Amino acid sequence: MIKKLIKMLKKILITGAAGFIGSHLAELCVKSGYNVKVFDRYNSDSNFGWLENSDFRKDIEFVLGDIRDYDSVSKAIKDCNIVFHLAALIGIPYSYISPLAYIKTNIEGTYNILESSKNYNLDQIIITSTSETYGSAQYTPIDEKHPLVGQSPYSASKIAADQLSLSYFSSYNLPVKIIRPFNTFGPRQSNRAIIPTIISQSLNSNSTIKLGNLEPTRDFTYVEDTCNAYLEILKKDIFFGEVVNVGSNNEISIKNLVDKICSIVEIKMNIVNDSMRERPSKSEVQQLVCDNNKIINNTNWRPKETFENGIIKTIDWIKNYNKFSNSDQYHV
Repeated sequence: MIKKLIKMLKKILITGAAGFIGSHLAELCVKSGYNVKVFDRYNSDSNFGWLENSDFRKDIEFVLGDIRDYDSVSKAIKDCNIVFHLAALIGIPYSYISPLAYIKTNIEGTYNILESSKNYNLDQIIITSTSETYGSAQYTPIDEKHPLVGQSPYSASKIAADQLSLSYFSSYNLPVKIIRPFNTFGPRQSNRAIIPTIISQSLNSNSTIKLGNLEPTRDFTYVEDTCNAYLEILKKDIFFGEVVNVGSNNEISIKNLVDKICSIVEIKMNIVNDSMRERPSKSEVQQLVCDNNKIINNTNWRPKETFENGIIKTIDWIKNYNKFSNSDQYHV
């Protein structure tokens, strides 16, 4: 009872909470007894994305603003104790077109979180990184000491945001932790991501799937497991000023991913190369596989959902979502 009361007194601000991971994390924090405020991008419809029709909407305080605007970030963070910072531009293809948008959102937006948190003496700030900061694996599995290589403007912006965050820990003793998820998947994920892309095409196509490079390998974690990692990292003081990988330590190629999904949906598909879906050759991250020993050895976190069950849940969600939507575009 006392622990429950302490949690309720702690207010968590979650940025980017209307999106894929953020919406699941917001709901998990409510279920775990925290006082939750979410911050997402202002829109004229006051739409809260995936939280719009959430069963937990009445338990969440909503604030719309712009992560690039210091004033709106500062006002949102003022009465909070903890920040989970997820707001970011994450689409790699668009980062080739507009690198400056990624600099302003991912770097300047992170600065606004850090500076506001410093001014209001927050208890914890957990910054969301990405495995893309490692670039193509120079050794596997990839641990937190692996070199950082910006192979796309997106990954470069996230490296800069991470380093800025760590500099605030060193310079101002700001209680920063960095969570570095490898590829997360599950319900609510945008159709631009590889798993929902394959599933949607396999369900809707006339036996063909259009994809880019099939050779890269990735390490996938179900979204509920990724969200649980945030709460486990939150509990441990050992992670202040540290980066923590979150992944399953399993590797699968895009080609084998297609085969596995097609086997589950029991559909035979032909893969057609679509050059528009390929990254520039020097920018392609060929291999990502997570060394998750740091989080395994220092917390109670373990991936609970098998990859196969996670795929089945994602397929079921996409089927159900398509029944009630006239659009094939997911909120991200």
